[in-house]
Amino acid sequence: MNKEELTRYSRHITLPEMGVSGQQKLKEGKVLVVGAGGLGAPLLLYLSAAGIGEIGIIDDDIVEDSNLQRQVLFTTDDIGKPKAITAKKRIELLNPYIKVTSFNERLTTSNALEIIKKYDVVADGTDNFATRYLVNDACVLLNKINVYASIFRFEGQVSVFNYPQEDSPNYRDLFPAPPPPGLVPNCAEGGVLGVLPGIIGSIQANEVIKLIAQIGKPLVGRMFIFDTLLFESRIIKFSIPKNRTLINGLIDYEEFCNIGNSENSTTKMKEVTVHELKSMFDNNQDFQLIDVRKEHEYQIANINGELIPMEEIFSQVEKIKTNKKVVVHCLSGVRSANVILKLEEEFGFDNLYNLKGGILAWSDEIDASIPKY
Repeated sequence: MNKEELTRYSRHITLPEMGVSGQQKLKEGKVLVVGAGGLGAPLLLYLSAAGIGEIGIIDDDIVEDSNLQRQVLFTTDDIGKPKAITAKKRIELLNPYIKVTSFNERLTTSNALEIIKKYDVVADGTDNFATRYLVNDACVLLNKINVYASIFRFEGQVSVFNYPQEDSPNYRDLFPAPPPPGLVPNCAEGGVLGVLPGIIGSIQANEVIKLIAQIGKPLVGRMFIFDTLLFESRIIKFSIPKNRTLINGLIDYEEFCNIGNSENSTTKMKEVTVHELKSMFDNNQDFQLIDVRKEHEYQIANINGELIPMEEIFSQVEKIKTNKKVVVHCLSGVRSANVILKLEEEFGFDNLYNLKGGILAWSDEIDASIPKY
């Protein structure tokens, strides 16, 4: 380290547990951050500020207006720009003494091993189960540490998987199988308190720094859980199960998580695409369009559907037409699919069609002026 770096990191170096040797380890450390969103924002800010010598960022998304409520790495001027590239520029401004590589692409089975093998630690900030299992399996195959975190509404969790110095559990040991599709909403569907990813992402960064500097006790075999509403935290302990899943290679993770699986009950229902819906509008077809989102969501973006929120629709089934095609939609197609399943099972409807991709697909493929939130 040069004189400027010694000055920059002096508050670290003053810590007896860290010292110059610990800071030098951080400088030599290589961390891949998967996802530059809510968790990635504080992760990248604090890892770069701490002096992690080499940071990789992989994300194929762009900055959207609705991200700015929690993704404090970005500004209004960044809307529409690639997250990975924008994040790289931001943290290089914060710390010019580190090396940053951006991967403006999605982590997949075809690139995961090649990318991850270059790093010592992977910090998983993703928001979908397919990528979490992919990250886990790649880390196991490459013997890399996986620092995991996730957030949901008002609660977050952090753990360290595949720690080589101990007989450490991995993500599959705790979660051997993903939940059914649609059971756990993403941030867009379920919402998230804006400060939550800042809290959890900072704790995740803390674990990464401890691991690379080789100080403290990492969250191995332990899951830290924090509830912001109750302001309560707890730690659950877990170990390697006797019948643990052996990981011999990467698989099709979308199929594993039943994403697009023909056996998935949500795909057995009738669907229309956004292009088919537009054609129905253009040809003045006689149909009913029902929006099952919340009223505030409708005020943000709508495609002139009849608003009957999911929480109210089962007590207002008389509003649903039985003598014509009825298209039901939400933001992404998850809530509307669940509504249709229940209406068919409990009320016997046979004329309901789910709008595939919902408002998000309409904005992407039909009308970009409709905001995605």
